[in-house]
Amino acid sequence: MKDMVRKAGLEKEILVDSKACRTDEIGSDTYYGTKNKLREEGIPFTPRKASQITVADYDKYDYIIGMDSENMRDLSRITKGDPKGKTHRLLEFVGESRDVADPWYTDDFDATYRDVAIGCEALLKTLTK
Repeated sequence: MKDMVRKAGLEKEILVDSKACRTDEIGSDTYYGTKNKLREEGIPFTPRKASQITVADYDKYDYIIGMDSENMRDLSRITKGDPKGKTHRLLEFVGESRDVADPWYTDDFDATYRDVAIGCEALLKTLTK
């Protein structure tokens, strides 16, 4: 998403950040398989240390995107039921009610990349309307 926003020249209008819904990945860098796929696609990335989403983040951002049903359950808990309607599952933006393919279980980073790419393209269209 950051790369799409950058290519669209919207870095000053759209802030993209990544947060964890749970504590098990706090401090971790991007998963090696994800890095390999991003390199393959020519998408730049920087080292990161995962941090957990907070109630302050809920107040700060207009959209909070989850990849799967488990993320959405966690986000509902963290945001106390999403009273402002800010949380969305990524593939909702392409009219699908399914989870992004999870490479943690499948090791299929191509499928995950396709899901994330179409979801982010549709989300960017929504944001620029």
